[in-house]
Amino acid sequence: MEAIGFDVAGGPEVLRRVTLPDPVAGPGEVVIRVAYAGVNYAEAEHRRGVFGPADGIEVPGLEVSGTVAALGPGVDAFTVGQPVAAYLPAFGGYAGQVAVAAAFVLPLPDGWDLAAAGGFGCIAPTAYGVVAAGRVTAGDTVLVHAAAGGVGSLAGQIARALGAHQIIGTVGDPAKAAHALRSGYDLVLPRSAYADAVLEATGGRGVDVVLDPVGGRVRADSIPLLAPFGRLVAFGNAAGEPDLTLPVQPLWKNNRTVGGYNIGDLARRAPALWRAHALAVLDLVAAGRVRFDIAEIVPIDEAASVHKRLDEGATVGKIVLAVAA
Repeated sequence: MEAIGFDVAGGPEVLRRVTLPDPVAGPGEVVIRVAYAGVNYAEAEHRRGVFGPADGIEVPGLEVSGTVAALGPGVDAFTVGQPVAAYLPAFGGYAGQVAVAAAFVLPLPDGWDLAAAGGFGCIAPTAYGVVAAGRVTAGDTVLVHAAAGGVGSLAGQIARALGAHQIIGTVGDPAKAAHALRSGYDLVLPRSAYADAVLEATGGRGVDVVLDPVGGRVRADSIPLLAPFGRLVAFGNAAGEPDLTLPVQPLWKNNRTVGGYNIGDLARRAPALWRAHALAVLDLVAAGRVRFDIAEIVPIDEAASVHKRLDEGATVGKIVLAVAA
């Protein structure tokens, strides 16, 4: 099969077309003939070697849509030719076919096209998961950093569907604000100067929940914005800045909580919870309470150009690669 992969960590230029053996469905696995592959920031980190050096040919891609090509022993919940979406804990989506544990494969409801589904398997349960980790409840005010990204575009909508009263977002580029506002944010601020505006918008109280994939200074500056019993959920480090070292005393003295969400850990230790989150988003979309949009469909041979934009922070919304549409 044809794929886009790399065998040495580096910039987008290390991505190249490769030929690999077709995957075989092992026990409990499904082989998917890939139509679309979602693009995620973690795939740029994968390419750069953040998760370790390449072990032979590495194929990025954390989520795909397509049709079932083969079923491994013990799998009876799917049929060959059935349209599906999937999360790929071990990457591999930028390819003609991929084998994945059946636990991470979702049958597509009627009305879902494969292009939209190509960006669902990682981003949708992540968006639901970070909102769940923040314990968002009715009446909460929620601040979401990177509000125009794939997770950010969805997390604000999910928080609203779960009863949040006010949704505030930040963006790294003011040109991205319009996209976030279309995703239902009440207020979108430049991330270069947001703290005072957040306090003003909340009457000085601060926010109940912060969802932060940026890290570094942005994370540190967000903690003082937490209202009593406020919760910050960290789920990335897009800024690439050193990790924070947080003293505990200011947290307990100010009734604040800092936690985290990581889909890879959830997939390893609680796959049923990943599935529950994914199905919850499907239900919200079916009920018309959340809109799941794809911003761009790009040919897979242009994956390197998309990765270049990821590195530059120049993407807006959810992008999928057309593999064999």
